[in-house]
Amino acid sequence: MRFIEAGLPGVILIEPDVFEDPRGYFLETYHAKKYADAGIPGPFVQDNFSRSVRGTLRGLHYQRTRAQGKLVCAVEGAVFDVAVDIRPGSPTFGKWFGAELSASNKRQLYVPPGYAHGFCVLSEAAAFSYKCTDFYVPQDEGGLLWDDSAIGIAWPLSSPLLSAKDQAYKCLADIPLTDLPVYRR
Repeated sequence: MRFIEAGLPGVILIEPDVFEDPRGYFLETYHAKKYADAGIPGPFVQDNFSRSVRGTLRGLHYQRTRAQGKLVCAVEGAVFDVAVDIRPGSPTFGKWFGAELSASNKRQLYVPPGYAHGFCVLSEAAAFSYKCTDFYVPQDEGGLLWDDSAIGIAWPLSSPLLSAKDQAYKCLADIPLTDLPVYRR
């Protein structure tokens, strides 16, 4: 298993060891000690699952005061997954990292607390799973406009399918700093 630092503090790309034979394959999707040793502390308290069609973009979402770490993967199809550092005072504030996660490459991405997270579907459909380090609290949710030009995410699509909520989010510069997660050194 390889844990690859993704260029933003705490964002880790995971490439699991896959054991294949004529029957199929086996891999570990989580091992508390190995992940903690690699800087993914947990504990994880909630698992979520979504299925979306090609061109869907979900995000960019975050929790204001109950920031969630997320361990994400595509279990069917392929997605382009993105983490954006939105912690005021962080040296990487406003920077992003993106990676393709798919059922075929079996990669995972750890998005630490304090980051906005989103993904778009590259395949006909994608099933997406994520483990969270805190419970989802609807009234604590915030969001960032997916195509904020100041951040400049290189999304692999230009006209995504978006929810009304995701369409209404603001650019990072227009969000009051008090509505963003706290940066802790």
